[in-house]
Amino acid sequence: MWGILFVAPAVLGFVLWQLGPIIGSLFIAFTDWRLAGTPQWIGTGNFEKIFAEDRLFRKSLGVTVYYSLGSVPLRMLVAFALAVLLNQKIRALPVFRTIFYLPSIVPVIASSMLWLWLFNPDFGLLNSILRPLGFPKLQWIYASDSVIPALILMSLWDIGPMMIIFLAALQGVPRQLYEAVEIDGGNAWHRMRHITVPIVTPAILFNLILSIIVAMQTFTQAYIMTDGGPNNNSLLYVLYLYRKAFEQSQMGYASALAWVLFIIIAGLSLFVFRSSSRWVYYGGR
Repeated sequence: MWGILFVAPAVLGFVLWQLGPIIGSLFIAFTDWRLAGTPQWIGTGNFEKIFAEDRLFRKSLGVTVYYSLGSVPLRMLVAFALAVLLNQKIRALPVFRTIFYLPSIVPVIASSMLWLWLFNPDFGLLNSILRPLGFPKLQWIYASDSVIPALILMSLWDIGPMMIIFLAALQGVPRQLYEAVEIDGGNAWHRMRHITVPIVTPAILFNLILSIIVAMQTFTQAYIMTDGGPNNNSLLYVLYLYRKAFEQSQMGYASALAWVLFIIIAGLSLFVFRSSSRWVYYGGR
């Protein structure tokens, strides 16, 4: 009884505020609901329109995949590299760890406004750094071909939590394994390839799953900084969903879009989990 009482708030909160709306959105996805009127059942009409007629759906999905393919591996690589650096025994190590983690606690809206200034082609800090080095003035988020690369670059701003997870995994690597490699004549590359990376693969799997989910649901940066432009080249999927729901009041269509995204993310997560048996090492096995 005491156990049930203690877990009841979490269970009730999930059922009322998450599971309930999820089931409700599944019903709404099969209706034509303009928010102001009564939902009209149309069956699979919304899904048929999404896959057969909606060009912006394909555009937003392609933009989101492009962004995810760029940001996920880059964020993981940079976070892992920082974790390796912060795992060294140097002076003022807590200070450096704090400095690298600090940007991740800045609210996304505030950091987006900051990056708007950094990306400004006329007086932004990035162009001010590149211009003396001989680079041409870049348009960053204001050009169709560079807006997604610019957002991918911005995604490195909040890799602090991922870095901390990698750092915790690195600190759990047994030191005697490194010593064994050194006795056998191995160098730093051998230690990294044969000891460090295999042992931290569970952390890599965890960060990979979370990174995919976060990247596929990115919204705030594009909403504040580009509003999907220029020429819809930064129209991320969730931004398009937001437009359908809260600008055009097409709640049924937006719910169908949300379920399509859910199926895509679930499929990607399942694929990564299934493939993890080939490359994730667990010490107990």
